[in-house]
Formats: sequence, C-alpha cells, structure tokens
Amino acid sequence: MPIYEYECTNCNKIHEVIQKFSDEPLKNCPICGGDLRKLISQSSFILKGSGWYVTDYARKNGSNNGSNGKKSESKTSDFKEKAKS
Repeated sequence: MPIYEYECTNCNKIHEVIQKFSDEPLKNCPICGGDLRKLISQSSFILKGSGWYVTDYARKNGSNNGSNGKKSESKTSDFKEKAKS
C-alpha cells in the first residue's frame, strides 16, 4: 500500500498515512482538526541503469529456459576433458 503525505493548513504539521488506492483522502488533521491538503511527494521507486528489463527479465535464448549459456559450455568442456584422459 502506498504512503500518502498530508499537510495541515492550520498547524502546518505533515502526516504520513498508509492508505489503499481505494481509500478516500483524509480531510481533517488528527492533531488540531484543521483542513488537510494532499502533498505530492517523490516516489521511492527508481529505475537505474540502462535497460533494467533487458538485463533482469528478458531471456537471452528461449530454448534454455533462462539459464546462462556459459554454464552449459563449462559442463560440456569438463566432460570432454574427462573423456580424453
């Protein structure tokens, strides 16, 4: 659930309230009973880097079910070395 910030127009106190999206906005200050106004605050959700989708969720090759090709190559090369000796 998101955290909403409200500022009282009477006492200037800022309140942080956890509310559902479907909840009605608060109207009265719990301290002095004055009118509240909803503040627009910065989100804590930040996308950093270039292409988070590509690096985290996209499949490199659809046939290997998300496994890395390097792992299968190393297993194959280990098997070949053991077979030679």
